[in-house]
Amino acid sequence: MRNVQRNILLTPGPATTTDTVKFAQIVPDICPRESEFGELMESISADLTTIVADEKQYTSVLFGGSGTAAMDAVLSSVIGEGTIIIINNGAYGQRMCEIATVYGLHFIEFVSPPDKPVDLGALEQILKLTHTTITHLTVVHHETTTGLLNNIKAIGELCKAYQVILIVDAISSFGAVPIQMEDMNISYLIASSNKNIQGLPGVSFVIASKQRFEGLQHVRRRSYYLNLYDQYTYFLQHNQMRFTAPIQTLYALRQAINEFILEGIEQRYARYAQSWKTLTQGIHRMGLNHIVAEEHHSKLLTSIIEPICEGYDFQKMHDFFYTKGITIYPGKVEKLNTFRIANIGDITHHDIEAFLVLLEIYLRDIGFPLREAVITYESKQK
Repeated sequence: MRNVQRNILLTPGPATTTDTVKFAQIVPDICPRESEFGELMESISADLTTIVADEKQYTSVLFGGSGTAAMDAVLSSVIGEGTIIIINNGAYGQRMCEIATVYGLHFIEFVSPPDKPVDLGALEQILKLTHTTITHLTVVHHETTTGLLNNIKAIGELCKAYQVILIVDAISSFGAVPIQMEDMNISYLIASSNKNIQGLPGVSFVIASKQRFEGLQHVRRRSYYLNLYDQYTYFLQHNQMRFTAPIQTLYALRQAINEFILEGIEQRYARYAQSWKTLTQGIHRMGLNHIVAEEHHSKLLTSIIEPICEGYDFQKMHDFFYTKGITIYPGKVEKLNTFRIANIGDITHHDIEAFLVLLEIYLRDIGFPLREAVITYESKQK
């Protein structure tokens, strides 16, 4: 088979994938109701679970859809008539608030700065003083608005002390940052196929203990397609999704998981961290800065303050990189002009170095006063 053109996606997912993951989609046509395909999904569910929990007690429920589908499934299937605190320190905490509003959930929005750790003292005051009994709390582990990594272990300990069920959106941390659900008191974990697992878009999943899933039987259904209990029990009985599965995407995910197992989570995170270090050192040399301090940074995505320069325009910069086979992402921080560079996927620090070479060229061309010309196109070619 011929190689596929390699594009470098410096975006928070979809991420750059290997050719072997792409080619894994090329399989004979198969009905997803065949036992052979059910075995494939069963193996995927089991292997995803073991990344963060004991497969004997926990399991993964798969859905066709982006990470937001799994987020929607949890919020609409788990909360019932309880009250949930939603920690909002970025675009994806805000998205959970919007989903909760659509379903008419009882929720309290805990607004936190997008570039600073959650104030645990203030959070505890809400748990302690709110007249309504808080039943659930949800937080985004890695907020890709900024690159902030929330301290879910500390939040989990707080939830345990107040007997609150913790839901974690780990969509952009799962498969990179080590997580142990039981140790961190996480009851439900949400993730997807197209970020650090390095699969293709189209599959999301929820991991929880089997006991938790069984306990959803009597929670009022708010969604038909995305009901978590119904999806869980159907897979338990038939090894199938209730509705048509994204067949080719699941074959690609199986291959991506194989490659993940071969690399190992510690080694994958170390590779990502090396790319992050290369990126941040490079932008600082040029006079640019990022907004989250290193001790709170995920090392997976960096929100960079845009250059103050008359000739700067993000779309033009995006288009410049796009013609070179590199995709970058706009910012999402309110009242602060930023752009975002992710370093996840099948890339290395060499790809980041190539990005920095081109970034220097672009900044020079628009007249930005570079702090230090240490990377040049000419020297890179030698």
